Amino acid sequence: MNRAALFDVDGTLADTNHLHVTCWWEALRQAGHDVAMHDIHRAIGLPGEDLLTHLLGEDRDTDEDGTVTAAHDTLYGTYFDRLPPLDSAGDLLRELDRRGWRVVLVTSAKQAELDALLRAVDADDAITATASADDVEDGKPAPDPVHHALGLADAPARGSVFVGDTVWDMRAATRADVACVGLLCGGIPRADLEEAGARDVYRDPADLLAHLGSGPFAAGVGLRLPSPPTGRR
Repeated sequence: MNRAALFDVDGTLADTNHLHVTCWWEALRQAGHDVAMHDIHRAIGLPGEDLLTHLLGEDRDTDEDGTVTAAHDTLYGTYFDRLPPLDSAGDLLRELDRRGWRVVLVTSAKQAELDALLRAVDADDAITATASADDVEDGKPAPDPVHHALGLADAPARGSVFVGDTVWDMRAATRADVACVGLLCGGIPRADLEEAGARDVYRDPADLLAHLGSGPFAAGVGLRLPSPPTGRR
């Protein structure tokens, strides 16, 4: 039976969440919206339209959504040639591939942004497939992206693992009946990740890599069974 190792990218494999926060803040400011960076940070991981709904409400003038999103994309695009990977992100994907996991990236990024992230992570040889926001109708926290990624890996939910850094990641994986692992490197508190469904929480890819032998990716571990906190923070 195939096993899928599903990974979010922004904030999970690449240290980009705060770049997104700054770019969304400036795009919203240009459109006349005063939104706290803290609130924007908590919305990172949602697709653009859902992010704007989360921040501005359902009754906003949606006619300006395209302008705000385009401003964000233009600002963020200036970083494409220097997006920073998180420590050991590529090594983690390659080690999982070596152990027989089918690695699939599951992201709300559009294709051009995803291409830049792939260059940053630099582990194409270990990645079975990628699932972007362009592939599904409903993004995280809906389970659709996770279901789509499982299909790409030809793997069932049982025995697969999703790794992400936001509550939206945890909720999407939980709704798809996939065990989820939270990483703190995206800036979301451990308690929030656990409340949203994280079975285990690690600092970053390097921490998860260091504990592959005893963590949720260890052979023979009942991945869908609740487990106590690892204590490795």
